[in-house]
Amino acid sequence: RMRKLEKKLEENKIKEEKEAQDLEAMVQHVEQNLQLMTKRAVKAENSVAKLKQENTLLQVQLRSYKAENEALQLGQAGLAAAKQNAELALQHLLRVTTSSRESIRQLLSGAESLQLVADLLKSIDRISEVSEDGQ
Repeated sequence: RMRKLEKKLEENKIKEEKEAQDLEAMVQHVEQNLQLMTKRAVKAENSVAKLKQENTLLQVQLRSYKAENEALQLGQAGLAAAKQNAELALQHLLRVTTSSRESIRQLLSGAESLQLVADLLKSIDRISEVSEDGQ
């Protein structure tokens, strides 16, 4: 009976070691995913900052074109060219705005993914603490 118990104890130890290794591998995988998502989030943040900067520049340019358009309307000279420039600037601004919104959506999605991973890591820590307390 004692040998059976010793054998069972040894089997349980082996099983527990395998589970610990599996858990460690899972934690490493989650950490790698977290690092990857962090890189993506940083890249998205940089992209958003760049697009915001470009958006601001285009808004200034658009105001300039609008002012030019008004001046040309007063003088009646080159009205068609100014309207075309203003329209082109507006179209460009609308494209940049749409692109900026998509980048912001991606950034928010990345942040949600990071939060999910953080919550997963917290739960893994709790599982580890419960396992340690149960020994």
